[in-house]
Amino acid sequence: MAKLVIQNQGMTGRACELHADRTTVGRVEDNTFQIADASVSSHHCEVQLRGSEIFIRDLNSTNGTFINDARVTESVLKPGQTLRLGQVELKLEVEGAAPPAASGKRQVDSTMVMPRGVSLGELEKGGRPAGFDSSTVFSKKKNRANTYFFIGVILIGIVIVVLLFFVFKQATPGK
Repeated sequence: MAKLVIQNQGMTGRACELHADRTTVGRVEDNTFQIADASVSSHHCEVQLRGSEIFIRDLNSTNGTFINDARVTESVLKPGQTLRLGQVELKLEVEGAAPPAASGKRQVDSTMVMPRGVSLGELEKGGRPAGFDSSTVFSKKKNRANTYFFIGVILIGIVIVVLLFFVFKQATPGK
């Protein structure tokens, strides 16, 4: 059985077993594997089982999906490779697969399977995980519809003020 295991301090050992053909990963609760981290998009990526291969497909995430530090839109994830979603690093572990060569990083001693992620209550108790960098600025996607709406409101307001000016000027008798 394959599983994704979180490597970040504070979330170390949280895992999701990949037993369905399609597993969604993201920050909100409707994902199969919820990762409550600000750098992870609401619906960040999906993991697809295609035969013996595991495909990762980015779902237009803000901070990107990376396999071994290479940004991907869709790619195969192999055992031992690092999958990074925003600032959260995960490893693919497969039963019976040879362990990866030592890379100098600390290995996870135990794994705890949490199929639905962390509830908001649990998140509030724990605070921010150690190593969380709150100074990092993530770009926010721009909503152009709001910008166009406000420009339209301003233009309509100007037209109304000009029309009122002319109406009052016409109503005032000239001397």
